[in-house]
Amino acid sequence: MTVNASDVQRLLGSSDSEAALVLIEGRVEVVTPDQLASPEYQGALQISTRGELVARAGDAQPSERQLAELAEDLDTAVRNLGG
Repeated sequence: MTVNASDVQRLLGSSDSEAALVLIEGRVEVVTPDQLASPEYQGALQISTRGELVARAGDAQPSERQLAELAEDLDTAVRNLGG
């Protein structure tokens, strides 16, 4: 699995409301828009923003089960894109 529940938790716990979950060089990271625009993250695949994830979850503090389900959905999306 590429995206796991702890990745989703880190994104939801970010203090930056515009933070994003990205895949770069085989790792998943939570980054700010400024970081994502930097050369260090050139070529990163944006998986989801914090806002998108909150809208999907319906809550900024989902249950452990919801975290796992969200992670599975995001991981499936990444695999379908070839990430």
